[in-house]
Amino acid sequence: MTKGHGNLLTGPATLVAGLALWLFAGGVDLPVVTPAKVGVVLMCVGGAETLLGLYRVVRGPDGPR
Repeated sequence: MTKGHGNLLTGPATLVAGLALWLFAGGVDLPVVTPAKVGVVLMCVGGAETLLGLYRVVRGPDGPR
């Protein structure tokens, strides 16, 4: 499995986990972090990782350096 395909697997999983936190953990009070804000951050990271994976898959394999 290439790095691009790995990013295409983990990116959407991270995005869905962040979406679940944002939607369903908004009423939970923790002393240090707010789960809804962590969910938004995870959605951003998951979206960026998905876009990176798409870029790597479209670009193809790395050539010699």
